[in-house]
Amino acid sequence: MSVEPADARPDLILVVDDDDDIARFVEFNLRLHGFEVIRARDGLEALAMVERHRPDLAVVDLMMPEIDGLELTRRLRADPLSAALAIIMLTAKGLTVDKVVGLTAGADDYLVKPFDTSELVARVASTLRRNREYRELSPLTGLPGNNRILREITDRVRGGLDYAVCYIDIDRFKSVNDCYGFGRGDEFISALARSLHRAVLGAGLPPAFLGHVGGDDFVIVCAPDQVRPLTERAVVDFEKAADELYDPRDAKRGYVEVKDRRGNVHKAHLVTLSVGVALSTPAKRFADPREIIAVANEMKSVAKSQPGSFIAADRRLNNR
Repeated sequence: MSVEPADARPDLILVVDDDDDIARFVEFNLRLHGFEVIRARDGLEALAMVERHRPDLAVVDLMMPEIDGLELTRRLRADPLSAALAIIMLTAKGLTVDKVVGLTAGADDYLVKPFDTSELVARVASTLRRNREYRELSPLTGLPGNNRILREITDRVRGGLDYAVCYIDIDRFKSVNDCYGFGRGDEFISALARSLHRAVLGAGLPPAFLGHVGGDDFVIVCAPDQVRPLTERAVVDFEKAADELYDPRDAKRGYVEVKDRRGNVHKAHLVTLSVGVALSTPAKRFADPREIIAVANEMKSVAKSQPGSFIAADRRLNNR
């Protein structure tokens, strides 16, 4: 899994306000808290800057000449390249109707003037976080993706606690797609997501984390002592759910028939799970999220060499 860390650069904020005093106040305080800031005096200039700089969030004044904040928001939402941009609306009015209109137009949040520095920074930070996590959610499973997985592991590293990374995928998943089509394949992926989610909830405290890398690949980050009960429950739950997704004839005989490109028919056993586990403990400490994910992925390959559903844990005591 190759992704850039979420904190590779500061978030870029576009401030759109024709009032120089307010724009300078917002810019100064956001820069003070580590954000990069660019400014636009009106909606037209803002549209050009969004296209040129691709900011992470826009703080937009409601009342501006020519193109006001509502129209600007509508235009940004209508453009596929800026549709996912996080937007906070600034308004001098405290009336509920103005808040509703702003949110209806597509704003993610709003700030009523006058506002203090702490509220400004808190709203910007929370809106960025929600927007980032929403964009990373898998449309199929609703689970967070690669960047969020890396941040979760990074948080565990910074916390100094022991943790485990479990890398899970479906064995012979291609046979399901080849035999039944992608629609049925998505049902198997969704079933695995539900099984993993139930297992994570049943693991108790501390809370385990579940992410969806893509396709039939999932990652769980949890405490080391949660690994076995969590993964064993997930395997049993998924195998039961998967049996019900096969056509009755295939489920009864224990295999599906798949044609290759030459038209030859091959038998493919029913799906199982492979789980690779890497542990970060005093005996073997991982500081880099990518390194422990790579080891878990390597152990998943080991699990795939075994018959049936299998959980393979890395027992080596030294980092390579």
